[in-house]
Amino acid sequence: MLGLPDAIHAFLFDLDGVLTQTAKVHAAAWKDMFDGFLRAEAERTGTPFVPFDTGADYDTYVDGRPRLDGTREFLASRGITLPEGAPDDPPGTRTVQGLSNLKNDTVLRMIREQGVDAYPGSLAYVRRLAELNAPRAVVSSSANCRDVLHAAGFDGMFEVIVDGIVAQQEHLPGKPAPDTFLAAARKLGYEPENAVVFEDALAGVASGRAGGFGRVVGVDRVGQADALRAHGADVVVADLADLLADPAQGPGPSGNGTDRGTR
Repeated sequence: MLGLPDAIHAFLFDLDGVLTQTAKVHAAAWKDMFDGFLRAEAERTGTPFVPFDTGADYDTYVDGRPRLDGTREFLASRGITLPEGAPDDPPGTRTVQGLSNLKNDTVLRMIREQGVDAYPGSLAYVRRLAELNAPRAVVSSSANCRDVLHAAGFDGMFEVIVDGIVAQQEHLPGKPAPDTFLAAARKLGYEPENAVVFEDALAGVASGRAGGFGRVVGVDRVGQADALRAHGADVVVADLADLLADPAQGPGPSGNGTDRGTR
């Protein structure tokens, strides 16, 4: 169905970069926060300022991970260890929580200023699933998931939402651990082998692979098809519209990779 094996009955979508064009906003917000911190650290320690890279650093350490994990992972890559701090640390405090709070404030400001757009192919794909009454869930590390879905026009289109708030309430480890995707499949009433994961982040496809899902579809928005396959994608497409083009054949010529076969 819709370019996927017949055994697939439940559809699990990442948010940023798969459904909505917010990944670039998140990358810009991370850069704004980290560059301010790194510049201050360079002045404090007398070392060179090396800015945050919205390509390599974002993809490797931040993309797809819960906010606090992304902060820790990037800081560790620079050999920086900070106190954990408290959830109510003022934004910009020299703690993991304080920097993460600043990033969240920054991305919310950018979303208010710039708005949120859905990917047209993703919106068409989800609408088709809704017409077929196929079970649908969003799985995102973002605590702002519901606001973004509303702003992008996805209101009421998903039976289940497992976001950063749900993950915290249910003590679910974030991606690349599979727990949030497994929780979404369970809430829809399906085993992972009968569900598909749609992800654009390397940590996300690794999560889908670790969970034993029946299909992991990598969505390549930034030219990292090979890396998506290496992290666990069965098939890579440029856009979900590729799967609508010919349901019998799967991804069309605009796709970026070769199907690894039905699992």
